[in-house]
Amino acid sequence: MIAHLKGRLDSTGIDHAVIDVGGVGYLVGASARTLSAIGPVGEAAMLHTEMLVSEDSIRLVGFASADERDWFRLLTGVQGVGSRVALAILSALEPADLMRAIASGDKAMVARANGVGPKLAQRIVMELKDKVGGIALAIGQGGGIAPPAGAGADAVSALLNLGFRPAEASAAVASAEEELGAGASLDALVRLALRKAAK
Repeated sequence: MIAHLKGRLDSTGIDHAVIDVGGVGYLVGASARTLSAIGPVGEAAMLHTEMLVSEDSIRLVGFASADERDWFRLLTGVQGVGSRVALAILSALEPADLMRAIASGDKAMVARANGVGPKLAQRIVMELKDKVGGIALAIGQGGGIAPPAGAGADAVSALLNLGFRPAEASAAVASAEEELGAGASLDALVRLALRKAAK
């Protein structure tokens, strides 16, 4: 298992990069987001990787962040989502946006990605809704995908302590943040999120 590659960025294509590690060029599939984040050709580069093994091939997929790799694993665990579709979703949405979309059941946002129709978007949202809550909890313990920051994160934590499910808490707080704006206080966020979650 190859967990990451650290070397020199040799070249990039529409959906891949070649990383030169000690004279060996590794062809790594990647999302548009990762390709724009890894820096210029000829410079040092590091990618988190996932190795895909099938009957007739072994491929590497690379990610600029561990968050993106974690989402790739979650997405490819959904029936009907292969590596290409997962990369298309990660090209269209940042991990934090994807987490918000799934937590709030926003299948239209997921369907923005190339190759994702309404039915597949619905399946992704349904299958990952509870898992996203688990990720939100893992973040609080020091790993995984970026949670809501500042007062938003504290508000989610407050709702979790009151017994709400992680997905419900995340969705209610995201909705409250949208309504109140970026400068909302923790108190106001929790009050509005509680009203939204209780509906």
